[in-house]
Amino acid sequence: MSLLERLGILLPIVQAPMAGVSTPELAAAVSNAGGLGSISVAATDAAGARKMITGLRGLSNRPFNVNVFVHQPMAQDAAREAAWLTAMAPLFHEHGAQPPIALRPIYKSFVEDDEMLALLLETVPAVVSFHFGLPDAGRIAALKEAGCTLLATATNLDEAQAARSAGIDAVVAQGWEAGGHRGVFDPDAPDARLGTLALTRLLAQRSGLPVIAAGGIMDGHGIRAVLELGAIAAQLGTAFVACPETSADAAYREALAGPRALNTVMTSAISGRPARGLSNRFTQWGESVGLPHPGYPMTYDAGKALIAAAKAADETGYAAQWAGQGAPLSRPLPAAELVALLTEELHFQN
Repeated sequence: MSLLERLGILLPIVQAPMAGVSTPELAAAVSNAGGLGSISVAATDAAGARKMITGLRGLSNRPFNVNVFVHQPMAQDAAREAAWLTAMAPLFHEHGAQPPIALRPIYKSFVEDDEMLALLLETVPAVVSFHFGLPDAGRIAALKEAGCTLLATATNLDEAQAARSAGIDAVVAQGWEAGGHRGVFDPDAPDARLGTLALTRLLAQRSGLPVIAAGGIMDGHGIRAVLELGAIAAQLGTAFVACPETSADAAYREALAGPRALNTVMTSAISGRPARGLSNRFTQWGESVGLPHPGYPMTYDAGKALIAAAKAADETGYAAQWAGQGAPLSRPLPAAELVALLTEELHFQN
């Protein structure tokens, strides 16, 4: 029996977790339509995660995925943080605001979040997925014993093989095309930047795990292509951003529907980890700043403060509008309608 069959998932479609954009309403709609809906609790604490999981279960009795970030906590560097804030100060002043006095590690990694682990063991979502790395053996064993199926993002063969050795059930093969945060285990290591098609085939052949392909997949034709390469399913993120069930604001939706969708860039300036999004004033500043960032998630503390200050001044050019290279193919449909259309395209041979 395949992994999807064991989970009772009818369609080879996974909606990406998309921290800050996905909602319980979106995940429920995708799961109810036969795919695997996902939420990310990476940007909240255990109490916030409980609210999201409870809300989702009030809308669906189908399996869903809860995603956590497993980054290695970084030591803070006061001098580097001060230099970064000084460089950002003119951007804040431009919008009548002041930069933060100091930066905080605003997101707690799952590697040290015992409250989040306890919540997941209590609520037992059908799927738990890891991004940025793998938790320790004890956390993996506890989740598996509770009955959770475990996924982990891999951007290369070494990461996929590490996932297999750790007891992960399947890998999400995240190609260079993918929007949002790049799931590399070590952001300071050289990145092979493998594309979705090459990575999917490589991992299907050599990882020894079921593969879910992610990156640049926007329609049923793309889903069919990765299935033919050996994937068991496709994970789509940017394809779902424009759905009315997401928390994307009007400016984000407008950008996806316009010419800016043709230009996505990888940047670490917003959060401190490489992430692909629509090119804007923030990403352009990041290309020219010429300073080492303070690391993740301290850089994101500064980034979010600037985004909020700019938005308060009606400037959306500093928003974190994460999107993959398939962004111009976005279709603003309700999630259930989009899943139905993806399924129709998947089975339509042309």
